[in-house]
Amino acid sequence: MNYPWGHSRRFNTYAEYFRKRYGQRVQKLTIDAGFTCPNRDGTISKGGCTYCNNDAFNPSYCTPDKSITRQLSEGVEFHRVRYRRAKNYLAYFQAYSNTHAPLEKLKILYEEALKFPGVIGLVIGTRPDCIDNDKLDYLSRMAEDYHITIEYGIESIYNKTLERINRGHTFELSTRVIEDTAKRGINTGAHIIIGLPGETQQEIISSIDVISDLPLTTVKFHQLQIIKDTQMEKEYVENPLEFNLYGMDEYLDLLVRMVEKLNPSFVVERIAGEVPPWFLAGPGWGLIRITEITHAFEKKLMALDTWQGRLYKK
Repeated sequence: MNYPWGHSRRFNTYAEYFRKRYGQRVQKLTIDAGFTCPNRDGTISKGGCTYCNNDAFNPSYCTPDKSITRQLSEGVEFHRVRYRRAKNYLAYFQAYSNTHAPLEKLKILYEEALKFPGVIGLVIGTRPDCIDNDKLDYLSRMAEDYHITIEYGIESIYNKTLERINRGHTFELSTRVIEDTAKRGINTGAHIIIGLPGETQQEIISSIDVISDLPLTTVKFHQLQIIKDTQMEKEYVENPLEFNLYGMDEYLDLLVRMVEKLNPSFVVERIAGEVPPWFLAGPGWGLIRITEITHAFEKKLMALDTWQGRLYKK
């Protein structure tokens, strides 16, 4: 059976999206360009989001003392062992808020990345309070020639949760910025954390109806993990019963219920996160790789004979 996204997998996967669009695998190359965050440097607040420690997900080759070109070159070598067929790349500006700088500085960094052989576009991770019309207009012009995605950290649709995790912005701002980005023809992504303190399973499932109404291209799901050297680690140590850290099976069962309601036009970029075990301050899933998690998720979809968007309501 082929689903609305044109292949037989039961959700609209990131890898198949690029194979369909470009005829081959497209590999992300992560970059740490030395940005900070308005929630850390005092622009909005200090201390950052309570769950955040960027060191937990930055590849070893990514350090801001290296040039963009060097990080991309080392990234190609890093991925060559696992993904030998990849010839096209996306430069992924990942660490912290990658639009949190004057536009002239951003142009220098982005354009250096686009000059690297094989790079066909950019993925820019940022916050909805770190963008403006001038930056969007510039990236819109760039999107005429390159694959440009801006990935926004929404994290939750509930303002009570955003306040609790010291996010520093509202969901209403996320909505407005996502709409402003999409209407300029820029691929627009959203990052959602599942299991944030205070949210019930029903609230999490209901949030998908709201997310599905946004003009998104991609969505990335991530289970809550307690990371060392964060404010959330301190909160967890003081009161672990306030946290519902899902085991893998329970999380995937919940994700099935979410994906059934998810807009079928959305590309699901990620269904879970990987953090090296030595960064975890709470229960984790061990050394299970994302490929194994994805396989287990697809087995659940198959066993239930369900798929992305089966229960989606426009």
